[in-house]
Amino acid sequence: MIAPVIHWYFKQRYQDIQLMASRAADAQDVWFEYLLDKGKDTVYGESAGFKNIRNYAQWKEMIPVANYEDLKPWIERTMAGEQGLIWPEEITWFAKSSGTTGNTAKFIPISYESLEDNHFKGSKDVLTLFCVENTESEMFQGKALLIGGSHKINQLNTRGYYGDLSAVLMNHMPAWANFKSTPDLNIALMDNWEEKLESMAQASIHEDITSISGVPTWTLVLFKRILEITGKKHMHGVWPNLELFIHGGVSFTPYREQFKQLLPDPKMRYVETYNASEGFFGVQFNSASSDMLLVTDHGVFYEFYPVNEGPEAAVPLRDVKPGVNYAVMITTTGGLWRYNLGDTVQFSNTNPYLFKISGRTKLYINAFGEELVIENADTAIAAAAAATNAIVEDYTAAPVFMTETEPGHEWLIEFSVPPADVDAFTQSLDNNLKACNGDYAAKRQGDLAMKMPKVIAVPAGAFQQWLKQKGKLGGQHKVPRLSNDRSILEEILSSLQQPA
Repeated sequence: MIAPVIHWYFKQRYQDIQLMASRAADAQDVWFEYLLDKGKDTVYGESAGFKNIRNYAQWKEMIPVANYEDLKPWIERTMAGEQGLIWPEEITWFAKSSGTTGNTAKFIPISYESLEDNHFKGSKDVLTLFCVENTESEMFQGKALLIGGSHKINQLNTRGYYGDLSAVLMNHMPAWANFKSTPDLNIALMDNWEEKLESMAQASIHEDITSISGVPTWTLVLFKRILEITGKKHMHGVWPNLELFIHGGVSFTPYREQFKQLLPDPKMRYVETYNASEGFFGVQFNSASSDMLLVTDHGVFYEFYPVNEGPEAAVPLRDVKPGVNYAVMITTTGGLWRYNLGDTVQFSNTNPYLFKISGRTKLYINAFGEELVIENADTAIAAAAAATNAIVEDYTAAPVFMTETEPGHEWLIEFSVPPADVDAFTQSLDNNLKACNGDYAAKRQGDLAMKMPKVIAVPAGAFQQWLKQKGKLGGQHKVPRLSNDRSILEEILSSLQQPA
């Protein structure tokens, strides 16, 4: 009975999304004024002189660009119970950031407004775009499998709590959403990922799963365990009505073929999202393209600066140009002010504003002027795998400096199906990197600045073993794909020498 009502709601919501897409820059102007006005009533805003700002030019001149470390003292005081520091309303929840694997946790403030106007609103938009394009969908006849993080809710003080973003969202979902989702919270919020994986597999096998939300890497791990338990050849043998996978966190490109093999039913659909602990920022606009629509009416004011110029060259959304590699800065209803998100994007269109995630400001390789970003690496890895009938489970790459041995890149790759000839895979990888990155091609010319990349096939489970040793197994944790130094790669190689 609930399905027709939900479909009716999404039809109405779709009109709002279309309006947002057509007036995106205007919506950003409204949010700029709103956030500036709200910020005047915070200690941060008073100290920064928000009340003297009348336009974007003054904002850009007076308010410093902030990394997490710049806002950390304000956030820590808020976590200790002080209020009104970075947002005028009470903040008692914090999302422990667990994106790219690092050694320092970040705690992102989550206000009631950021939950309602951003995270939950963005989730509704995902389902809206899917249902409007797939009018015959029966997704709401079954249940949604939520493959979230592995951090339980922790109490900071009498009114303060933290967990990873999925845990925070699950604790605030409406009753009807909990009724239509699985697993139960006692499983979804388990701390131990290996125990959680087993419990989730056992609990979901007999459910009628029609949609899944999760990071591709850990979704595949769950799939493989379920197939071991059931003896089925593919996941539609377990869940015949499964029709949608909502994914984000890492590029889907290297995993696409694995999902096609495990989910062979042609009715299967995939929707990419751009969401992080800091907010929900984009959703795949339609199935014809992987480009995402920037959500501009969701409590976030965006700024963008060309990666090769720096934050002083930041512009608002209305001034971005297609094809430029931009770093993203955000101001949010959670109290993040001109926060450097660390992601890079490229717009393919500005009417509406469609984009792709091109990488991370800190995750790249530029040891020899090759300016290799994640988008290049994912594209080349997928092409090399297709050319050699291989399937890549995960990978990481780092430079080999001239002082150590022949200069170039070293790639640690875990194959679920290895190529018959690793040298052929390596040659294809190199050729495809040249094809999608002119700087890489120039540095590889004549084997002078850079030699042929070196590929090391690591044993199955190597990356999971490293994550486990770092206490970061499961959930939203992921292996950094590219590093501009060798520390992570050497850690992984060292972990292979240690017992699991």
